[in-house]
Amino acid sequence: MDEIRSIVMREKQQSVSNREWKHRLVGYGYKLEETASGFVVSSMRGGEALLTL
Repeated sequence: MDEIRSIVMREKQQSVSNREWKHRLVGYGYKLEETASGFVVSSMRGGEALLTL
């Protein structure tokens, strides 16, 4: 999970918007959804939630 969090946060720093951030994560096979409890990162392949930011 630490590796995934590291990738996600690095891509967030390099993005100018949440839309770009979401698009960049798709290239890694991750889906980013904004929920009431924060951003949820899930796998594009299996769809399971991996972590909440």
